[in-house]
Amino acid sequence: MAIAQTLGIGITAASALLGFAFGAIEYQYRKRPKKQLELTQGTWNLEKIDPQRYLLVGELELVNLSPARIIIVPELSVEVQLFSDASCEEITCNTQIVPLHDDEPAREDGYWMAYLLKPKKTTRVKISIDIQGPNLDKLEAAWIMVNYIAYGAAGRIPQIRNVVFPFQYPDPNTPAEWKAKEGVTVLPIKTHLLNPLDDIVEIIERYVSPHSQPGDIVTIGESPLAIMQEQMKLPEEMELGWVARRLCHYFGRDSSLGVAYGLQSLVDEVGAARVVFALSVGVVAKALGRPGVFYQLAGEQARLIDDLTGTSLPPYDRFIVLGPIDSTQVVTQIQQKTGLSAAIVDVNDLEAVKILASTPDVSADLLEAALRSNPAGNAAEQTPLVLIRPTS
Repeated sequence: MAIAQTLGIGITAASALLGFAFGAIEYQYRKRPKKQLELTQGTWNLEKIDPQRYLLVGELELVNLSPARIIIVPELSVEVQLFSDASCEEITCNTQIVPLHDDEPAREDGYWMAYLLKPKKTTRVKISIDIQGPNLDKLEAAWIMVNYIAYGAAGRIPQIRNVVFPFQYPDPNTPAEWKAKEGVTVLPIKTHLLNPLDDIVEIIERYVSPHSQPGDIVTIGESPLAIMQEQMKLPEEMELGWVARRLCHYFGRDSSLGVAYGLQSLVDEVGAARVVFALSVGVVAKALGRPGVFYQLAGEQARLIDDLTGTSLPPYDRFIVLGPIDSTQVVTQIQQKTGLSAAIVDVNDLEAVKILASTPDVSADLLEAALRSNPAGNAAEQTPLVLIRPTS
């Protein structure tokens, strides 16, 4: 009996020790950054050499985010998709990649040599895109996909840096076409194709200021703001987990969370445990006649995630777009730097107006009256900003 008890105590202690060890390993794993190699958006410049030749040049930085691990970059390549009002059939894009390593010269033949990047170190890369052909003045934007490999302790991880570079910029001084609403007039404002290289305050100063006056309110759609904050992912960049694969079937077919990648984007934001807990409680609450509990428990991002085609403006129709971050801070910054009252809104064609954040002097009733008919549109109008002027 004594031997059995001693053996039992020993097994219990060993199990506890093993559990503690696995817990410590898991904690260390989760504490590490999810992405250990980052390629920045960089800086881009366009030179229009002649009507049939453009040269687009970007300089980007590769950053090893790991504090202790070496990462090797064995491959780096570029794909370009052009968007235009005319056919692109006769337009060619030739790309050149030049590594700008401090300790290793670039090869003359353009071959990318596998590069070893030490912990917390950086290196640079220059990308040139030579665009030639007719109708280049019709080009609207270039979608540049830089594919690169992070090779290290976590394995061989393909990654993509997406850069959207606009060629067309609407004239901000175009005569305004105000629309009369209940107690207000509204002005949808067209911009260039917004992207993570843009700053919301600079966009408002460029496109809204020529038309605004004291007392006006500027609103921006939640998806365009999220895109400028780079709150978006390509499905091919994501790794599907068990929770997303299984639990997506518990959501409606029209829900962005009803697709594994949409739900995975929420898991990446708030964690698998919170999603499982919110769904478990939500299912029970819904059975008892209380729908919507899942979204209350899972957090604001659960309602804001748009799956593919949720954002209908190319190339963002291929991305999962999350909700914006720091919304209250953004509207405060807009008011401080432009003097305009501001709001971030989620509006659709079903006359639903959701206000994510607004400056304290903005009336929710006034916003709903102005935006109920969705003056910005829900397709490819490219009018992410709406200027509202109270008339009574």
